[in-house]
Amino acid sequence: MDLGAGAGAGPKPARGRLGAPSSGMRAPGTPWARFSAWLECVCVVTFDLELGQALELVYPSDFQLTDKEKSSICYLSFPDSHSGCLGDTQFSFRIRQCGGQRRPGHAGEKHGDSGAPASLQREPAHYFGYVYFRQVKDSSVKRGYFQKSLVLLSRLPFVRLFQALLGLVAPEFFDKLAPCLEAVCNEIDQWPAPAPGRTLSLPVMGVVLQVHIPSRADTPEPGPPEPSGHETLLPAPVVLPSVHELDLFRCFRPVLAHVQLLWELMLLGEPLLVLAPSPAVSSEMVLALTSCLQPLKFCCDYRPYFTIHDSEFKEFTTRTQAPPNVVLGVTNPFFIKTLQHWPHILRVGEPKTSGDLPKQVKLKKPSRLKTLDTKPGLYTAYTAHLHRDKALFRRLLKVPLGVGCSPWEGDPGLALWLSPGNSQGLQKKRPSDVQTAVLRRHLLELTQSFIIPLEHYMASLMPLQKGIVPWKTPPQIRPFRQDDFLQSLERSGPQLTCVLKGDWLGLYRRFFKSPHFDGWYRQRRREMAQKLEALHLEAICEANIELWMKDKSEVEVVDLILKLRERLVRAQGHQLPVKEATLKRARLYIDTAIGSLPKDLQAVLCPP
Repeated sequence: MDLGAGAGAGPKPARGRLGAPSSGMRAPGTPWARFSAWLECVCVVTFDLELGQALELVYPSDFQLTDKEKSSICYLSFPDSHSGCLGDTQFSFRIRQCGGQRRPGHAGEKHGDSGAPASLQREPAHYFGYVYFRQVKDSSVKRGYFQKSLVLLSRLPFVRLFQALLGLVAPEFFDKLAPCLEAVCNEIDQWPAPAPGRTLSLPVMGVVLQVHIPSRADTPEPGPPEPSGHETLLPAPVVLPSVHELDLFRCFRPVLAHVQLLWELMLLGEPLLVLAPSPAVSSEMVLALTSCLQPLKFCCDYRPYFTIHDSEFKEFTTRTQAPPNVVLGVTNPFFIKTLQHWPHILRVGEPKTSGDLPKQVKLKKPSRLKTLDTKPGLYTAYTAHLHRDKALFRRLLKVPLGVGCSPWEGDPGLALWLSPGNSQGLQKKRPSDVQTAVLRRHLLELTQSFIIPLEHYMASLMPLQKGIVPWKTPPQIRPFRQDDFLQSLERSGPQLTCVLKGDWLGLYRRFFKSPHFDGWYRQRRREMAQKLEALHLEAICEANIELWMKDKSEVEVVDLILKLRERLVRAQGHQLPVKEATLKRARLYIDTAIGSLPKDLQAVLCPP
């Protein structure tokens, strides 16, 4: 088995077999079908004195990328010159696939996605890149440094899993190179598919990673996966508590005072530039921000790490139209000048590794933004709709209840908790995973309190089941009327589940204009339409078809057969929530209806 050669970055011509669009998703049973359920390919990017960043290797060798995709992967796999990353660094990026969707996927994969939470489904038009970059001094290299990146390209947003995988594979690869990579890819090609709801054991390089693949049926916080019969394995499995969740408390340490404001910005799909000291900090902050809305799917664009060499640089930095709905993670201060017209810019400094809470970034007016020496801060003119939850800081930091009773701005009590030198009340040894759980629970409850009234109102638009009769077109889902919904908040609003006060009505009005409302509404309406279709099919299957056919013409009977067949196909493709008993009855009805027709029509409907 040969390893495939890659291509150079930027405008350099391809070296090897890559360049044309991919032919499509591998069907089950074909080579690399199991591998492609997890990864698209593995790339190796190196620094070439003549070419700059160059794509040295792509594996499997038959996976094909466009020249624009290769260029993006090359530039995004290396920290830019402003980061100064020595040693080993892990980060991630996300790029738009060029040339439309090329991998439609097979039915099993689509079914898997239907069982996954909306926020964890495969990206149909984007690739995630998970990077392990090494830069170390090496006198044998002309420039004096060894610089190379190992990149996992996937459509799955499983950042925690792929970072753990890279942590095992990359150090070994940098020592042994291609043979190691081929062996790892062959091992991944033996993994079971990432089916939602399952706990899987994934062997790689003598280690077994045990993971739980999230499902829509999971409780909001399922915890680490339960052992699955591998307790006797030696070595014992490495249990990952999550395939996708980051250490939220660690990511948000410098912005804890503004978590709710940032949650509102994410909810409303506001453009946000995150300027960080390194790709690792940039990508983790962006991914943490976009995860704030779970279980709501983040429907805007986001780039955990972005550079001036990206093919979409002009699109995102144009001043001829409003800033796009995107969260952009960067490390080059040049973006401060280029994007100073953006409404929200978050500048974070180097992360602190000590037990103390780092100094919190301050809210600053955009007019205080300096293009040359921008200090850490959240530069925005946005005013939060909801009041700050002061109890959150007490829960996070275990501050005595008698300390601080007013918002942080100008409040010496809360300012004391958030100061870097605080030793009175702050539990420095409190485990970070506990603080992350508290923070994640707070954001989850906040999102649920906001979404539940929308869900209740949407459910009221569904036709009553008694109005769904077998032989008539089912009634329509009623339209979503924003004014009616806002009026319903008085009796069934977020105040029933959330103690936070504020301008909830104003927040909903702005939410209606965001891509997240459009994405949520389209998804819910699609699910309701499928449910309506399934209820109509059940009503038909519970009726007496022979009695119905007595006074019907051949055309009407054939029309029923075709419609039942169409719904059977949709149900078997898991697009309709129908019980197996209903499907069997539908097949029986089709046979009965065909049997009532003349022989010549039967031959047309059931060719030999």
